[in-house]
Amino acid sequence: MVTVSEQYEAFPYPARNPAEEKTRLVTGSPSNPVEMDHFLWGGQRDWSKRLRVLVAGGGTGDGLIQLAQLMTDARRPYDITYIDLSRASREVAEARAKVRGLKNIRFLTGSLLDAPDLGQFDYIDCCGVLHHLPDPAAGFAALRAACAPGGGLGFMVYAPLGRSGVYPLQRAFGAMFDGLPPEDRLAAARKVFAALPEAHPFKRNLNLGDHKSSDAGFYDLLLHGQDRAYSVPDLLAELEGAGWALSDFASPGQYDPTRFGPVPDAMDRPARMALAEDLSGTLKVHVGYAVRADDPRQPASGAAPDLIPHLKGGPPQALAGAVAQGRAVPVNSGQETVTLSLPPGAAPLIARIDGHSSIGAITKAAGLATDTARPLWLALEEALSPWGLYQYSTLLKGRVR
Repeated sequence: MVTVSEQYEAFPYPARNPAEEKTRLVTGSPSNPVEMDHFLWGGQRDWSKRLRVLVAGGGTGDGLIQLAQLMTDARRPYDITYIDLSRASREVAEARAKVRGLKNIRFLTGSLLDAPDLGQFDYIDCCGVLHHLPDPAAGFAALRAACAPGGGLGFMVYAPLGRSGVYPLQRAFGAMFDGLPPEDRLAAARKVFAALPEAHPFKRNLNLGDHKSSDAGFYDLLLHGQDRAYSVPDLLAELEGAGWALSDFASPGQYDPTRFGPVPDAMDRPARMALAEDLSGTLKVHVGYAVRADDPRQPASGAAPDLIPHLKGGPPQALAGAVAQGRAVPVNSGQETVTLSLPPGAAPLIARIDGHSSIGAITKAAGLATDTARPLWLALEEALSPWGLYQYSTLLKGRVR
């Protein structure tokens, strides 16, 4: 059997060319500082305080580079410790950071199970790793032990339904190519994959595309020797067992079953989230944020005057124009498209969202009375926050534009 370490030495994942750092920044969830603030610190973190970060199982560095670059752009102090089992992956991450001139990053080769020995961290990134451990519970527990009071975790783990067809092929390829080195396993599996019927559940699964992107993507998806997926109940139980509490998923709207139809009033939120997963059938990952169970916190909300709103998904002026005309706003989330309706009266507020100005300041600049603006702000929050498009953060507060 090819070990996890051997796999990533042969095929660092995801495949990245450090030279491309000159022209693009790979972004996403988790580990965007604005998103972190929204879910972990009520949108009001004091960013003048140095952020201590652990990137646990950092691979070729997507989360690391995003976080370090955005913190650098915002001129906020940070120290990041990166650790990964694969030297080859670490070297790619190091090269990417060097191209960008990013500082204050300590690179280590090792296991995330050693996290408690590395210090206490305000934020821990662990994206796509815990589900590859022989004992994931030990990984969740190790990260919890490394989380400082007031800190939090940004995670991504696999979900089962959106990965339909993956695990039968992993089992089949594992049986067929046992004993072969990684490069030979890949070549042999590609030949067998090409011969599979088009009706195979994997080939009909529109959620997955890694196998088309690169050799590393094909291997990671279909030849991985240590891989599991978490349903919502499984994930919540794993978090609870390690002393974590879910703050929320990065796109909580995906976990709301009422978009499909009515649900019993007596159903609690964990049951609702599990129901939404079953009804959707397309979730291939769970991305979210967790806090220490002894310090439970909820995402920022409530549209208080001192909160600073941020919009994702394009220029605020474009969204404001569509809203002013009464047009519905389509939002793509995985294989789903949802249509949102926002009150036209919110357009002047939307147009002034710049990540620097507070709700109170924007309301004043738009010439609206507080009592008039508040329901409009709450409507924006209610419609856009579930899809990760509207968040609160002080990251840019006081920064020169």
